Amino acid sequence: MDLKTNTLSKARILDRDDILEFLFHPRKSSGMQPDSRVEEIAIDVADGVAIGCRLHLGEKQNPTLLFFHGNGEIAHDYDPIGSIYLSCGLNFVVADYRGYGISTGVPTISSMLGDAYATLDHVSDLLAHKGYAGPLWIMGRSLGSAPAVEVAVNRQDMISGLIVESGFAGVKDLLERLGIWPQALHLDEAMLFSNADAIMKFDGPVLIIHAEQDHIIPLEHGKQLYESAPGPKKAMKIIHGADHNNIFALAGKQYFEYIKQFVYE
Repeated sequence: MDLKTNTLSKARILDRDDILEFLFHPRKSSGMQPDSRVEEIAIDVADGVAIGCRLHLGEKQNPTLLFFHGNGEIAHDYDPIGSIYLSCGLNFVVADYRGYGISTGVPTISSMLGDAYATLDHVSDLLAHKGYAGPLWIMGRSLGSAPAVEVAVNRQDMISGLIVESGFAGVKDLLERLGIWPQALHLDEAMLFSNADAIMKFDGPVLIIHAEQDHIIPLEHGKQLYESAPGPKKAMKIIHGADHNNIFALAGKQYFEYIKQFVYE
């Protein structure tokens, strides 16, 4: 069984209401039209289901980040940040999950991982069609670290590197932090997927960013992901004094400079 099939099989085990209600907090877009500089698209991923993405595109030769956000966020939230990435010479594409933003459907763990492949394929084709020739990077924050690692590992020929911010190493620890005890649900650790195990099969560049005082996904998770990445080019940036929800505020422009420097090295 290849890694993709194995991970998706393990993800389906977690597609149960008593877990999903804690992992996903979908909300819809406000209905406001995107800024004229932002393009909003919908990607068909299944019958009657489409995933929304927002594209912040600047210079065609610049690198592009395909970004998977956290569980309480939507792509629209990242509009102000998109302009910062553009000023740093980075194009920025934010993908939603089922039920989030303008997306249709209901989010599950397996669909989040599976839809990431369709999203990557569509965005890659769209960028090529528009003449964007720069390298494509995958980035995930918090819950979004799972789809980011999933597609990075299994589509290494399509991307130039992986960036994980506030990511979790293993599902078991994440569930326990949320007050869900796998043993009580008759789930042993061998049945649960692990980002740390998966990233061991990714040979490309890896940047890990994590808040020092992260109260949701502790710093140890970021360190484990960094240590598990086998490639010759990797780095870890710890945002001192920050927690899970104020990492942008405390890091400021330095957050984006870390990413720019690593991508352009």
